Amino acid sequence: MAATRRSNKEAPARPRLRDARRRMIEGTIESLRIHGASATSVDRVLAHTGAPRGSVYHHFPGGRAQLITDALSAAGGSMSEFIETITREYDPTTALDMFVAFWRRTLLDSDYRAGCPIFAVAVETNDDAPEFAASAAEIFARWNTALTDLLIRHGLDPVRSRRLATLTVAAVEGAIALCRVERATAPLEDTVRELQAHLASAVGASEQ
Repeated sequence: MAATRRSNKEAPARPRLRDARRRMIEGTIESLRIHGASATSVDRVLAHTGAPRGSVYHHFPGGRAQLITDALSAAGGSMSEFIETITREYDPTTALDMFVAFWRRTLLDSDYRAGCPIFAVAVETNDDAPEFAASAAEIFARWNTALTDLLIRHGLDPVRSRRLATLTVAAVEGAIALCRVERATAPLEDTVRELQAHLASAVGASEQ
């Protein structure tokens, strides 16, 4: 599309529109963390963010489905980049500690109200929007790949590495849910201790 010239009076509208889209994405992520996909509506996001209603279909012509899909992409991309960075730069024990520290901080900062937006979508049926589950699956696969590659680099065979990566993601995500119910970090702390023991044993055996 050819660029159009804007007058000086129209120019400020462009950053406001970009800001409105950003606020709606961030508001949707927050709603997914706390309420899940089924309770995340355009009205809820607008009420939370104060974004103008008229901009919803300008930025998200697909409506609620696109809003949630784009929010999943943003949240999943950010978290995936974090996981890929720590698994590339640190050993398995340190990477796991950093992964868990992120979720511990999220739980405490939100007073146990917020969990993982990807997990929140994954545990719902969302029959009317199967693309949500597909997006969640792609994100979890990216995390699994990063963890698998880390373990392979530390001497584990690919099959064992994949299984341990799956165990790690599943255990941490499940522990986050338990922490929210119990309003305590104990499930996460217990989980990470056991995972660290498994990882240390597996990596140690591979080095012998």
